[in-house]
Amino acid sequence: MDNEKLIRRYIIVGERRTSNFWWASVIFLGSLGFLFTGISSYSGIKILPFIESQDISFFPQGLLMSFYGSLGFLLSLYWWLLIFWNVGGGFNEFNRKEGVVRIFRWGYPGKNRRIDLVYILKDVEAIRVELKQGLDSQRTIYMRLKGKREIPLTGIGQPLTLKEIEKQASELANFLQVSLEGL
Repeated sequence: MDNEKLIRRYIIVGERRTSNFWWASVIFLGSLGFLFTGISSYSGIKILPFIESQDISFFPQGLLMSFYGSLGFLLSLYWWLLIFWNVGGGFNEFNRKEGVVRIFRWGYPGKNRRIDLVYILKDVEAIRVELKQGLDSQRTIYMRLKGKREIPLTGIGQPLTLKEIEKQASELANFLQVSLEGL
């Protein structure tokens, strides 16, 4: 048999989504604008050519702008580190050849950075889909193991359409030869 028919791997994007690159960049540039305006109001030197920041008094406006600029800079730095570390990224591998399911994710730096869970394929009882409608709708695929333990298989912040989640869940249930619940 082909390896394609025996091994199935789903990539989980994690923090390296386009929206995270966009927002980290926007917050970084905005924070620099606030920070430079605050510094410029303190020093009286025109740092940004398109802003007349010498006209802004340092206390309280310039000080507050420096504070917001610093907070924004720290937030964007944190966001860029999350993107660099790819927190939450990884894969789900279903291997009928070896009889195992492997869930791999990258975490925060430290001794537990690599989250690598391996389960025996025989312990998988069902694939369950949970649909929560509302303002912050969630569509999650869970793998239920013996002992009623459920492991989420979809990434956080990875909104899938109803059609995509149905297709992925049914393909996975067929591949694993287990029941599909929740649809």
